[in-house]
Amino acid sequence: MAATGPSLFVASTLVTSMAGNSGRNRCLSSFRAMAVSADQKSSPATVSTRSTENGRWLEEKNRKGRKEEEELTSNIYSNPQEITDEKGKTLREYFQECKDLMIQSKAGPPRWFTPLECGSHAPDSPLLLFLPGIDGMGLGLFKHHHKLGKIFEIWCLHIPVSDKTSFTDLVKLVERTVRSEYKRSPDRPIYIVGESLGACIALDVAARNPDVDLVLILANPATSFSRSQLQSLIPVLQVMPDQLSLYLPYMLNLVSGDPLRMAFENVAKGLMPHQIVGELTQDLVAMSSYLSVLADMLPRETLLWKLQMLKSASSSANSHLHAVKNQALLLCSGKDQLFPSEEEAQRLYHMLPKCEKRVFEESGHFLFLEDGFDLVTAIKGASFYRHGKYLDYVSDYIPPTPYEFKKIYESNGWVLAVTSPVMLSTLEDGKVVRGLAGIPSEGPVLYVGYHMLLGFELAPLVLQFLMERNILLRGIAHPMMFTRAKEGRMLDLGSFDTYRLMGAVPVSGSNFYKLLSSKSHALLYPGGVREALHRKGEEYKLFWPEQSEFVRMASRFGAKIVPFGVVGEDDVGELVFDYNDQMQIPSLRTFIKELTEEVVHLRIDASGEVSNQDVYLPGVVPKLPGRFYYYFGKPIETKGKKS
Repeated sequence: MAATGPSLFVASTLVTSMAGNSGRNRCLSSFRAMAVSADQKSSPATVSTRSTENGRWLEEKNRKGRKEEEELTSNIYSNPQEITDEKGKTLREYFQECKDLMIQSKAGPPRWFTPLECGSHAPDSPLLLFLPGIDGMGLGLFKHHHKLGKIFEIWCLHIPVSDKTSFTDLVKLVERTVRSEYKRSPDRPIYIVGESLGACIALDVAARNPDVDLVLILANPATSFSRSQLQSLIPVLQVMPDQLSLYLPYMLNLVSGDPLRMAFENVAKGLMPHQIVGELTQDLVAMSSYLSVLADMLPRETLLWKLQMLKSASSSANSHLHAVKNQALLLCSGKDQLFPSEEEAQRLYHMLPKCEKRVFEESGHFLFLEDGFDLVTAIKGASFYRHGKYLDYVSDYIPPTPYEFKKIYESNGWVLAVTSPVMLSTLEDGKVVRGLAGIPSEGPVLYVGYHMLLGFELAPLVLQFLMERNILLRGIAHPMMFTRAKEGRMLDLGSFDTYRLMGAVPVSGSNFYKLLSSKSHALLYPGGVREALHRKGEEYKLFWPEQSEFVRMASRFGAKIVPFGVVGEDDVGELVFDYNDQMQIPSLRTFIKELTEEVVHLRIDASGEVSNQDVYLPGVVPKLPGRFYYYFGKPIETKGKKS
């Protein structure tokens, strides 16, 4: 739930309504207590002197203090700046493995192989089949093998360079594998990751096997071959003498990409100029070496064969698109020099009924080989990882890796810099201390709070809990973050990937039940959309339902309830153009109505202002500097209470 980019406005709707009684006076008194205690510096080890005579109390306190120290020591998220970048394999290593594989397997039928670094997955991990592009090597996920191998069983298809298996036969080969694995584990989804040519194979296999639970992840599909630069090579190769290798410089340009962009990326990584020159030189030498071998092993007639197969693959896949009903994730590059991938992704997005797309504006055709792209993060962020027939947002969730957390932290650094958040919590004896020492370590815990304008409080809140206490807050979120109409005015779902990556779940009774039963730390905002998108003069006003909705569920699992509030909204922003202002303008009134009709309606049975779920974008003028203060009340025990 840390907001990034244009998604920040809908952060207001992130964690929505399921909750309790008004409690306005209690909330206001909490704010006053917070203001009084803002400068207290008490440490987590501070104890009240009036309790020193109680030996058992002290022993328990010391035990908890030691446990908290151990948690802090083992907290991998505690210092994002010190988290090292993930060291993936280099292009030189990739090219060397490609050369070795080409030399070792010049002939023979297509075959499956599992990379050695992919053997650490759990027994119930889903199967992932990788279908390569026109090169056929099967090493396209080279940089992702280690991370993918932790959550998938991976098989890669290798097509020897001199093999001339037709596209139809490749489809049948993959289909036989799919049918066999489906028969062996009918309740386990099968993932097919296909790039360019492989994406066409994946689409045909899906169309031919509607009864199999296939999850398609398609990178720059070759379904746009008729509009690509590659098609123009076919007539050239048909008349070109074998002695000429005119296509080699062309391919070198495509593979090497823009040297200036590569240099800039290295500068961004903090490398010195001489290191930049050295790395670029080594990479280009490796590319040239690889392509010279490729030119030797892909003579004119072989390359011509592969391009013609690509043409037939595109035609076949397009003719079967109407039969593909599978869940699909399109990954497209904004700077693809081979195919019009961004335009094609938009076309496929509207043709495939269960399709999502993600655009990588600065990437080229070979998306999987780029340093800035992480396939596992893309799958997790899109909520595409599951073990069974249906996604379980609680049991299928995988927490962010340290490096993923670092990236999220860095993208929200400006929020932390602007708000300078101060966290205040309450110990068991009622003492208010600075920090999160008063937060229970063990779940289930339910945090019930007030939404500031646009949900600005979310990023500092979630990040600080992970850094200070190694606690992941699972937000109960508005359905608009998980579903979207194909045509509409709502933001693309990709805008909310960070929220899902950080554990947000769509609001529902079953998800609330699962979070508490799994002893999670759940985050709930009873005021939901109405509170986050409030009007002028409604700062810090609660919009909570009169009937309690969460206490009974919390008491069923003995969950601790931690009430909290946040102040500081007036310090960092001023609402100047609100809902009432916009409803006076016909065009904006129509826009708000259309936007609201697109999203799932909550609180339809509620009365009062909390039932007003209109979605709009308020106009806010920043006022800097400012500061946020978070106050967490004393945890309320529900264990043993009657539900």
